[in-house]
Amino acid sequence: MMRTTNPMSQPDQTSFVQKEPASHGWRTPWVIVLCGCLISMVTFGVRSDYGLCVTPLSMTRGWGREVFAFSIALQNLLWGLGQPFAGALADRFGAARVLAGGGMLYAAGVVLTATATDPLLLHLGAGVMVGLGLSGAAFAIVIAGFTRLLPTSWRSTATGLATASGSLGQFTFAPLGQQFIDVYGWQAALVILAFGVALVPLLATALASPPKERESALQVGAVIHEERFIAAMKVALRHPSYLLLTAGFFVCGFHVAFITVHLPAYLADNGADPGLAAWSLSMIGLFNVIGAYGAGVLAGRWPRRWLLSAIYFGRVVAIILFISVPVTSWSTLAFAGAMGLFWLSTVPPTSGLVAVMFGPRHMGMLFGIVFFSHQVGAFLGVWLGGKFYAQSHSYDLMWWISIALGLFATVVHLPIRERAAPASAHAQVIAAGQ
Repeated sequence: MMRTTNPMSQPDQTSFVQKEPASHGWRTPWVIVLCGCLISMVTFGVRSDYGLCVTPLSMTRGWGREVFAFSIALQNLLWGLGQPFAGALADRFGAARVLAGGGMLYAAGVVLTATATDPLLLHLGAGVMVGLGLSGAAFAIVIAGFTRLLPTSWRSTATGLATASGSLGQFTFAPLGQQFIDVYGWQAALVILAFGVALVPLLATALASPPKERESALQVGAVIHEERFIAAMKVALRHPSYLLLTAGFFVCGFHVAFITVHLPAYLADNGADPGLAAWSLSMIGLFNVIGAYGAGVLAGRWPRRWLLSAIYFGRVVAIILFISVPVTSWSTLAFAGAMGLFWLSTVPPTSGLVAVMFGPRHMGMLFGIVFFSHQVGAFLGVWLGGKFYAQSHSYDLMWWISIALGLFATVVHLPIRERAAPASAHAQVIAAGQ
């Protein structure tokens, strides 16, 4: 297998690379990036509106918050559980097909969320269908597609743009979703939003691999295609830096899911106007456009492990300041803006480290495993938030758990080595594929 210096990493680092992608006809790099970013924007934006439905759905159905919290926790878990498999499918059959299938399942799950009259149906729609749909339609598959289709010089910045677009979706869809809820009710609002998700299969055509590339990916013969799913996974799970990265991303999921789902309820408990919750989520999305894009640019210039440690420490400081002062409009929006800078800015350096360690061939699957850890954290962040609230009618414990985990993530990234996995490990992958 060829080795070369990664232009996006430090001078002494190496990475396994593939041949630069050829031209894709009308699917120029700009078109690929634009459509991928729109997919990220819609799928993440609609998902962010679920937090706005916690109170009205619970009141309409007569269920406690823990019922809806479990559905969203299940959604996060299945999103993560399905991500490595969706990534592996994208690696083999192309990102476009996986994005299209995931988008259709996601849209159907949103509709079922709106119409479910039984907790089991809610868990099926909001939990299982939306969760698995997201594993095939969200930014992780977009990033995998970018890695395979874009020139090397585009990848780091494009990854930052895809992540920032998800945040732009949150900024756009949070007030839009609240407006739909105010005017049409939460059920009709979800159905309207589902139509937006239904556009994903159309946008996904821009990320289709050329026929020759798809045929090549299915052939057995070329060494670069002999690496198999299980063999590559075993090698990755024995690599210490990859394990540290995976552990750190768990914390990101815990923070993001807990705040997205429970911040509106926390603000309501403190007497805030419902509109403040929508604007706070929107503010997080707006500032993360800056944070995610900036992280994508910096990930190509600075050591990624240092960047990740700084991001998690920034979250710790923001949370401590927020819970130390009274809840007001200004304190909430300031917290939302600060958290927005550190929200999904973890994604470009995290995905970039996976590419540095193992190259682009199994990017979808290997980043999917890291993302599964993120979603396990998200499951616990949402579920424990609902469980602890049901027991104590307070979110105080969850805030302090979030602080402790943030400090853990600050430290755990520092020992990561930003270089390709040992050549012997890759030789084991090739041997296992023969």
